[in-house]
Amino acid sequence: MKFTLITGASSGIGAQYAHLSAKEGNNLILVSNQPKPLQELSEKLSAQYGITVKYLDIDLSEADAAECIFDFATNLGEVDTLISNAGVLHCGKFCNATPEYIDFITALHCTTPMKLCRLFGADMASRRCGKILIMCSMTAWTPYPTMSLYGSTKVLLKNFAQSLWYELRECGVSVTTVFPGAVDTPLYNLDTTTRKVLRALGVMSSAESIARKGLRAMHRRRRTLVPGLFTKFVVLICRLLPAVALLPVIKIPAIRRILDRL
Repeated sequence: MKFTLITGASSGIGAQYAHLSAKEGNNLILVSNQPKPLQELSEKLSAQYGITVKYLDIDLSEADAAECIFDFATNLGEVDTLISNAGVLHCGKFCNATPEYIDFITALHCTTPMKLCRLFGADMASRRCGKILIMCSMTAWTPYPTMSLYGSTKVLLKNFAQSLWYELRECGVSVTTVFPGAVDTPLYNLDTTTRKVLRALGVMSSAESIARKGLRAMHRRRRTLVPGLFTKFVVLICRLLPAVALLPVIKIPAIRRILDRL
C-alpha cells in the first residue's frame, strides 16, 4: 500500500496538506506531537474519503525521530510522497534564546527533515519514483532582525533542498521547496480582525491556499515555489538588496522599540 507522509500534520498548513491529499485519494501517514487533534483528523479523513489514515505521535526534535518515523512507515507500506512541514515560528533576540531551545529548533527544522529525506529519499531513488516537498520560508533569502535563529535554520533547509533536487532528479524523484511568507496559522498570535485585514492586503495567506499551491507545484515537479504576489515582491527585493540595507530601517525609533521588547 502506498502512502503520503506529512509531518506537522495536526494543524495549520500540515492539516491542509492532509485534507487536500486525502481528497486526491491518497492514503496518509500523519505525524505530529499533538495526539488528540492528530487522532481526530485521522478519523475524520478516513471516514470522509474512505482512505487508510495512520498517525504517529512523536516529538520531531528527538535525536531518533526520523528513524522511528521511517520504521513506522515502512512497516505499513511504501511512502511515495514525503511532505516535510513541521516547524515553529521564533522571533526574538538570539542572545535571549536558551541553549536548549537552539538544540530544539535546529533539530526540528534541520536535522530531522534532512534525515527523513535521507531515509525516504534513498528508498524512492531505489524505486526510481517519488516526490518530496519541503516547507521552507521567505526568511531564507535575507537576514532579518530578531529572526536570526529561525531564519538561519531556513537558510540551511533551502540550500539542502536545492542540492537534493540536483542529486535526486536523475533518479526519478522530485524535490519541491516552498517559500511562504506570513501564513494565517496558530503560529501567529493575532486577533481575528488583524488576520482578516492582513489577508485582504495580501500580506498574509491562508493555510489552505499555501497547501493547495504547494501540492500543485509538487505534482508539476517544480523545483521551487514562492506563493503570493506580495511574498514574491519581498523575496525579489531581499535578493537584490544587500543585508546592510536593513540598518537604516532598524534605527527607526518605533522599530527599535519593538526590537528591544523581543
